[in-house]
Amino acid sequence: MTESPRPSGAYDSPHQVNPEWPPPPAYAPTPAAAPAAGRRKRTRGPAGLLAAVAIVAAAVGGGTAYGIQELTGTATVASAGSTSTNVVPSSQKGTVSGVARAVSPSIVEISAASGSGSSTGSGVIITDDGEIITNNHVIAGASSVEVRTDDGTTYSAKVVGTDSSKDLALIKLENASGLKAATLGDSGGVSVGDQVVAIGSPEGLTGTVTSGIVSALDRDVTVSTDQSQGRQQEQQGGWPFEYGGRQFNGDTGGSTTTYKAIQTDASLNPGNSGGALIDMNGGIIGINSAMYAPSGADSSAAGSVGLGFAIPVDTVKADLPALRSGSMN
Repeated sequence: MTESPRPSGAYDSPHQVNPEWPPPPAYAPTPAAAPAAGRRKRTRGPAGLLAAVAIVAAAVGGGTAYGIQELTGTATVASAGSTSTNVVPSSQKGTVSGVARAVSPSIVEISAASGSGSSTGSGVIITDDGEIITNNHVIAGASSVEVRTDDGTTYSAKVVGTDSSKDLALIKLENASGLKAATLGDSGGVSVGDQVVAIGSPEGLTGTVTSGIVSALDRDVTVSTDQSQGRQQEQQGGWPFEYGGRQFNGDTGGSTTTYKAIQTDASLNPGNSGGALIDMNGGIIGINSAMYAPSGADSSAAGSVGLGFAIPVDTVKADLPALRSGSMN
């Protein structure tokens, strides 16, 4: 899942409801090792509140879970198998505070600058050398990207690959190592009513933690793929989307794409886009990408009304090979 004295890339995302979703199988977590933390980075001066990105589009569920994948060099991406890895210490299992403590080091704030201004979103570290998954709308059109990690360190980043059809992007930090990679869980094992935690940078407030439940699965969300149109709408309520056959946050225009998303009532606000939706074992089950803004609310006034949407992590895992190949679409 904007404002600020400077122009901001605000977004909000589309959804059309599909009431016929089949209930998923029961969720049965099994423990597995979490990646070790560690950091070596260049430091940064005091951080001010950055302009927040209004949250946007959601995406498709699908893809299969996979084991730990070895990447080039020493970088690894932590991923669960058929059930979620337990990265929360047993003494704090099932608690929001335990999830927050375990996963916050893997969530970053992203500041993207373009000719029209700058915007802020969130991202999830997936390798120890700085690969980060975020929403395409967070970095689309950016001439420069800066990332601030949980400990306040800042990095420059480059865009590796984008997929506007799923509103996903992969960026890579420069000269990073020893970062704590998040554990990618299994969105196929999620059930309606499961408790979840969201972490991101709403309104530039880095590391904000909220919690709620999974409200629904397989929500059909239709979003605009026209970045220029989306940016024109951001000042009037965020990124346009369609939900249940109705348009919200403006006109989606003629260039759209439809995906399935996890619906949550965890509080999401502008700037949460690209951040993590997490199960109670600490596994990432979705990338927060859309929020509903009340009719008539501009992006700076829009607040969470408990209608947020996340791209299922199985979709992210299925899309990673294309993103890593440098695909830009």
